[in-house]
Amino acid sequence: MTRRARSNATVEKPLVYNTRPEGCQETHPAHPRILNVPQPTEFKPFFVSASLTLLKSEPYTDRMTNRRIFLAASLVALVLVAWPGRLAAQAIERSLYVSVLNEAGEPVLGLGPSDFIVREDNVAREVLNVVPAEEPMHIALLIDNSQAARDNIAHIRQGLPAFIAALTPAGEGVKHDISIIAVGERPTMLTEYTTNRLILQKGTGRLWSQTGSGAYLLDAIIEVCQGLNKRGAARPVIVAVTIEGPDFSNRHHEQVLAPLHASGAALHVIAIGQPSAGSSHELRERNIVIDEGSRTTGGRRDQLLTSMALGGAFTKLAGELTHQYRVTYARPQSLIPPEHVTVASSKPGLKARGTLINAPRTP
Repeated sequence: MTRRARSNATVEKPLVYNTRPEGCQETHPAHPRILNVPQPTEFKPFFVSASLTLLKSEPYTDRMTNRRIFLAASLVALVLVAWPGRLAAQAIERSLYVSVLNEAGEPVLGLGPSDFIVREDNVAREVLNVVPAEEPMHIALLIDNSQAARDNIAHIRQGLPAFIAALTPAGEGVKHDISIIAVGERPTMLTEYTTNRLILQKGTGRLWSQTGSGAYLLDAIIEVCQGLNKRGAARPVIVAVTIEGPDFSNRHHEQVLAPLHASGAALHVIAIGQPSAGSSHELRERNIVIDEGSRTTGGRRDQLLTSMALGGAFTKLAGELTHQYRVTYARPQSLIPPEHVTVASSKPGLKARGTLINAPRTP
């Protein structure tokens, strides 16, 4: 071929290809291609591995499965760490002293866990155990010997010996400590806590009405609660025998109910006479303490029209106190304690009252 022929031939510049992974692109797509230049049809990037160990290939679904297994194992580990605390929270036990009476007002015996329903703030709790209550009681007898009790003091003195005998049996059996406190004019201790019947009989003989005196029942309840706390009484009970009329303690009911609840004592009240219809501040505060105090502590309130019925009232109260149950239930651990704890019987026709047992106190 001559030099001129060569010069007249169409000379095309070689194509430059883009080597990016997106694919091949011509830098000069407008120019015609040289037919004798190979045309790449597929680009496969080549990577140089710095490691001699071959990586195992696995599908995407396998990787997701392994990830789920790892997450599940982590959750199981967290549950195992938290589980001991959960078990501890379910292991907390609380107990109540419970009286169960039939329609005739007599104690019912032979009951078991399925016969009781315990609720905390209306939430039912599991009853774990029910046994007869055998712990010794500390019983404070508050006797109204004010001038208003002048016509009733003889019947009070006659009814007390049978009550004392039932709670301090001569033979085998649990003996309970009893004290006698007169509330006329001012709270006065006639007999310290004792199980000795002879000493208690002497204290009963010192009960006489105080001429020109008034009753100081609310002051006496406060002082008795303080004394029970100092003694570390495990099963405290207050029995108040009062005559309907005003109280001269000049106390607000909250001042009395707070130490009463803190002591863990059950308040039982035997009121003699027609309920007073007065509207004085002292009478109103006294009635609130008697009503709310006996109701919220698991006690009973008996209203007697005449003191001649005291003998029967003392007998019923002694039978109830000596035939109580200790009911144990489970509750979850909580920073905020329940406001209300109630107990009832699952059997129709039976009435249950309970006193929550406080934590042990040191005398």
